[in-house]
Amino acid sequence: MSSMNRREFLQILAAASAAGFALDSRLAWAGGKGDAFYDLPRFGNVHLMHFTDCHAQLLPLYFREPSVNLGIGGAAGRAPHLVGEHLLKAFGIKPGGIEAHAFTYLNFEKAAKTYGKVGGFAHLATLVKRLRAGRPNALLLDGGDTWQGSATALWSKGQDMVDACKLLGVDMMSAHWEFTLGDKRVLEIVEKDLKGRTEFLAQNVKTADFGDKVFEPYAMREMNGVKVAVVGQAFPYTPIANPRWMIPEWTFGIQDDNMQKTVDEARAKGAQVVVLLSHNGMDVDLKMASRVTGIDAILGGHTHDGVPRPVVVSNARGKTLVTNAGSNGKFLGVLDFDVKGGRISDFRYKLLPIFSGLLPADAEMNALIDKVRAPHKAKLEEKLAVSEGLLYRRGNFNGSWDQLILDAIMEVQGADIGFSPGFRWGTTILPGQAITFEHLMDQTAISYPQATLTEMKGEQIKTILEDVGDNLFNPDPYYQQGGDMVRVGGLEYTCDPNEKIGKRIQDMRLGGKPLDADKTYKVAGWAPVAEGARGEPVWDVVARYLRDKKTIAPRKLNQPKLVAMKGNAGIG
Repeated sequence: MSSMNRREFLQILAAASAAGFALDSRLAWAGGKGDAFYDLPRFGNVHLMHFTDCHAQLLPLYFREPSVNLGIGGAAGRAPHLVGEHLLKAFGIKPGGIEAHAFTYLNFEKAAKTYGKVGGFAHLATLVKRLRAGRPNALLLDGGDTWQGSATALWSKGQDMVDACKLLGVDMMSAHWEFTLGDKRVLEIVEKDLKGRTEFLAQNVKTADFGDKVFEPYAMREMNGVKVAVVGQAFPYTPIANPRWMIPEWTFGIQDDNMQKTVDEARAKGAQVVVLLSHNGMDVDLKMASRVTGIDAILGGHTHDGVPRPVVVSNARGKTLVTNAGSNGKFLGVLDFDVKGGRISDFRYKLLPIFSGLLPADAEMNALIDKVRAPHKAKLEEKLAVSEGLLYRRGNFNGSWDQLILDAIMEVQGADIGFSPGFRWGTTILPGQAITFEHLMDQTAISYPQATLTEMKGEQIKTILEDVGDNLFNPDPYYQQGGDMVRVGGLEYTCDPNEKIGKRIQDMRLGGKPLDADKTYKVAGWAPVAEGARGEPVWDVVARYLRDKKTIAPRKLNQPKLVAMKGNAGIG
């Protein structure tokens, strides 16, 4: 985990040239230490650092950005629904360079070998310390989806990530997947581990009986003579997207009216800068920014969109910057405001990709990570199989990791059709790389992991696909309940995202024959939200499949045929 020496760095330069990549001139001057690449001069007097959706990834990793991120209706052709060359053109990023690799899927395999892994909390810690040294009293904000996503996070009930974030110096956070640890565990962490250290903020979480606040809605800090308020927004659809029984006494929701009251209250108490730390998803944030006034910036998460520059949204009383800082510990957003006479006069924003080869590992964080992993090292590093193809997940429809999981649960359970949740998290595997048990857990580590085999009629299958499709493609962001399209195995279908619910899913076929609405089919799945569901953990099912195969051939993706999407900037 140490930083590269000059010889190693020159070797990377040579490899990049041979592979046809043009290294950014700032990187070339970095000398392998990232000094130039991460040189971000101080600006103004209010400083905020933001990461989100790290999904418990403590180590550096590979992570491929999506090649499909469709924008529907008014969202078409604008951030965050831009991929590949469309994204590069929109943000003026040079093709073939290190930033093009960070923000797009283009030439992913070659670029990943050239530039190495991204993220890792020890490298993030180094960057945070470096930036804090030049930004007095800067706040570090965590957008949530932090305590879930790895084997050690699951086995420790989030404790490994809580300890890592305390060491990192997180000042404030909001949440989503944290709630799948259950209400009692969340409160235990908030009241014991975070108290006096980290503010757990969520203005939209209330008790179901009397509507009392469960967590603090916002926190105030004075920074370099400026009063700053940070409002928290937990994922609004947590009880729908995840098991309701884990948080039975709490209500969620978007709650625009309450958000406006909260912002107004913070302003009345003297806040000169108001920032929303959001887990809404970027489309929801864009709409909220047009409706709720008085928010200077939204530091957003949930949809895992790495957006290089803020989107400026106008509303009745001003403008709001809307950002989203990617996922898996791959990025750190830095927002600086210059406040003069009680008003923001200017700002600077930079979304910094974290390349572990350019940032030395922080020794103290490294020691903590080693301690967390030590008891489980042998199990985590078990080699289950070798992948001949690229395994990735991120995208609106099946990724190759999703396809592998589907192939496994269908074969092992003898199913006609497979469903796998439209999760966005999960590390990427390069061709020729061994698939370890840890890699498998990166895709499946949740607190309701049961693999299921259910008999469903064709009509019911159609209804499920239509319902999930509406969550993703409803033109009103406030009706989008998060996640990507359910991953489908065995069943072929056509999808028209522009249609209304009930008409998006067409021409469903199994083995070339039309799906019979009245016929019963065996459907394999996992991650049931109903309480009391039984079944073997999905990682055990997939692990058996991988051990048996030993070598995993490149996956043939079962992608739907898309209608009326030609020219959409969300398709690479």
